[in-house]
This record gives sequence, C-alpha cells and structure tokens, in this order.
Amino acid sequence: MTLTVPKSEAAPRRRRIRHGYGRPLLEVVMVLVTVAYLFPLYIMLTMSFKTPVEIAESSVALPKGLFLDNYATAWSQANLGRALLNSALITSVSITLVVIVGAMAGYAIARGNRRTSTPKLMLFMLGLMIPGQLGMVPLYNLMRDAGLLQSYWSLIIFYAGSMMPLTVFLYTGFLRAQSSTYEEAARIDGAGWWRSFWHVVFPLLRPVTGTVIIVNAINIWNDFLTPLLYVSGSANRTLPVAVFSFQGEFASEWGLIFAGMVIAALPVLIVYFFLQRHIIHGFAGGLKG
Repeated sequence: MTLTVPKSEAAPRRRRIRHGYGRPLLEVVMVLVTVAYLFPLYIMLTMSFKTPVEIAESSVALPKGLFLDNYATAWSQANLGRALLNSALITSVSITLVVIVGAMAGYAIARGNRRTSTPKLMLFMLGLMIPGQLGMVPLYNLMRDAGLLQSYWSLIIFYAGSMMPLTVFLYTGFLRAQSSTYEEAARIDGAGWWRSFWHVVFPLLRPVTGTVIIVNAINIWNDFLTPLLYVSGSANRTLPVAVFSFQGEFASEWGLIFAGMVIAALPVLIVYFFLQRHIIHGFAGGLKG
C-alpha cells in the first residue's frame, strides 16, 4: 500500500523547507556584508589612537592605550578648525543654491508643455552622461581667467553647476507624479506662478528635497580632487585637502591622517545620529515620488 501526500499539503511543506534554509543563509550574508563595511571604520578608529611604533607593528591589533596626541597635533598642525568651517560654509551655500535653482527648474519642466519640456530635461541629463574628467581642464582655465582660484566661489559655483543635473531630474520626476490641483486652486485665488510655487508647491517637495540635500551634501563634503585643484594653496582649503597635507612623498604620518579622517567624519555622523528618522523618510519619499 502506497501513501500519497496530497499536492495541497506537499507544496506548502516544500516552501517551508526552502524558507528554512534561505533565512540563515541570508543572515550570514548580511553579517558578512556588515563586517566588510565596518572593518575600514575599525581600522580608521584604532589607527588614530596608536603611536607610530604601534602602527609599524600592526595595523589590525587594538591600541595599547588612547594616544590622543594624534588628534591634538592634527588639529593644530593642519589647522583643521579653519578647514572644518570652510567645508561647512562651502557645503551649506552650495546646497542652498542647488535646492533653490534645481526646484524652480524642475517645476518649470514638470509643469511645462511636454513637447518642449522633455528636450529641456534631456539637456540636463547630458550632464549625467558626460564624465566630469572631460571638463576638468577647461573649468580650471575658466576659474583662473575669472580670478576665482583660491576663493570659496570657485568651489560653490562648481558644485552648484555639477550637482544641478541630478537635482533637476529628481525634482522633475517627483513633480510629474504629483497632482497640480493645489497650484490651480492657488492661481484661481489670485496667486501668481512665483507665489504659488513658494507657498504651495515647495512645501510639498520636502521628501525629495531631503534626498537632494543628503546626496549632494555628502558628495560635496567628501570631495577631494576639486578643492585640491582650486583652493589647495590657500587658507580656504577644505577638510579632505587639509588631511592630505600629512601625506608625504617618501613618508606619511598615518596616525595624524587617521585622526584627521575621524575629525572629518564626525560632523556627518553627528548630523545623521540626530536626523536619522528624517533622513530615512526623505530617501523613502524621494524615491517613491
């Protein structure tokens, strides 16, 4: 006599078995990925507290004590306080310009005639397709001829322009997914385009604006090559360039380099710690739109 299991009972059983094996495997992969991401942070943090002798002995072992001289020397020798203010000023002004101009451009494209607005959007998209290295020399010559080298404005203008294509793309996509009912109601009440945009449309852009600020601010804060080209020889240099000053041609002060990297990363980590709920909401809302 043969016992047969009905198909309706066998199928869920097979699914349970597959699910039972898949979950532990997924957890193992997630743990390995987490370790891979945290290991560089571990190296950076431990190396910043090591003496030169400990660094020469091992780059993985824990420090024998907290050697805080690396932080004090890095702060004073590279003038990291001034570099921190420079990075904060350049990032905040650049992001303000990107948000204001990008939101208005995205609004004009999203609410314009599709036949004319689509080519305009494609023109902005060219900025995402062209490698930045192609414009490196012409932009440097342009800044030099305009007398903007070694000044904040060279970086602010560069960042505001280079971040604009992605910003306009995000704002346009978000606005095209939104209804224009509120804007039409505001115009019926007598509000013009300018007033309806700032008082009605712009508050609705909060989710995608959060995404724009986060993505662009991180790119600007961590950028090394552009400040190295434009402001490396002045007091207006940013944090990455200031930390790079500890890198020598024949020798490098690794303790000072890693201490400077920790100082440069702290503001971003502090902002994320206090605003993580808003940041996650901004990413979710921006991508959903």
